[in-house]
Amino acid sequence: MIVSARIEHHQDFLFKEEIPDKYIAAHRLSEKVLSIKETPADIQNYQLSTNGLFLIYSEMRFEKPTRILTEINGEAITSQFILTKEVNIPDKKQKRYGSSRHNIRYIPSSKQAYEVKPDIDFIYFLIVLSKDYYLNLVDLYSPLHEHFVQEMQKGKTTSFGEEDLFATHEMRHTIEAIRSSRQEGELKRLFTDARITELILYQLEQFSQFAETGKEDLIERDIPKLEEAREILEQQYIAPPTHKQLSKMVLLNEFKLRNGFKKYFGSTIYDYITRLRMESAKRMIIEERKNMYEVGIQVGFKHQASFTNAFKKYYGILPSDIRV
Repeated sequence: MIVSARIEHHQDFLFKEEIPDKYIAAHRLSEKVLSIKETPADIQNYQLSTNGLFLIYSEMRFEKPTRILTEINGEAITSQFILTKEVNIPDKKQKRYGSSRHNIRYIPSSKQAYEVKPDIDFIYFLIVLSKDYYLNLVDLYSPLHEHFVQEMQKGKTTSFGEEDLFATHEMRHTIEAIRSSRQEGELKRLFTDARITELILYQLEQFSQFAETGKEDLIERDIPKLEEAREILEQQYIAPPTHKQLSKMVLLNEFKLRNGFKKYFGSTIYDYITRLRMESAKRMIIEERKNMYEVGIQVGFKHQASFTNAFKKYYGILPSDIRV
């Protein structure tokens, strides 16, 4: 397959790569970094490729409204993210992300045009997999995934969702892990494959939840309030506010808070607090060598048994075993 993109009315390509379709598990990754500064674009590209895989992480800014023309020649599965870059919030340690979208599509071949607004910093993240690569890499059971594969085998253009959904914090974290990876050789390939599978799983879970809960709209103006709720939880996860207290703090009713949080971040508020506590506990045990009682108290558990049970349920092992 051939993957390419260029700015409308410009002859030079932003990228153009010919990728063999055949999946080869041990094949090494090829990396490329490219900087483009030519009116109206300021673009920084990071690319990975191997047999059956092309991946690009592109930081973009344009001086005027622009159309980007993309083309894929050959059967391909694309996982595409258009992410507004993070914004620093005055007087806060946290960064807040703007509205961002994603989807997964199977396309036998395609030509598409994307309108890009000026004076906005954003990230374009694209994974292109050959059908052979996708079927070797992704083996997940879900009605949505089964339908996707069936349509793909028929050669019909299809996607995980009719509408693009909001990219979650976990998705952004996985994308950043791919971008910042320092592994080399075979380890780089294993790490990249694992993170791509993880990212597709996050996408599949969110689209499955969306299909089950119906198509209630996540209103654009509610997103900053959901981001604010996440920031509060990250600062106060040891003694978190109740749903009612949190809804008053961000000026969003409880129903919209609970449902919007799950839809936007791909996690319930309770599960998000649990993740923050468990990740902090693991760090304290491994890096700070603190004892189990001290760790349990510091991440918000009043009783040692409650902390031990929660840790084992989350990680599958006792906290005392994690140092072994």
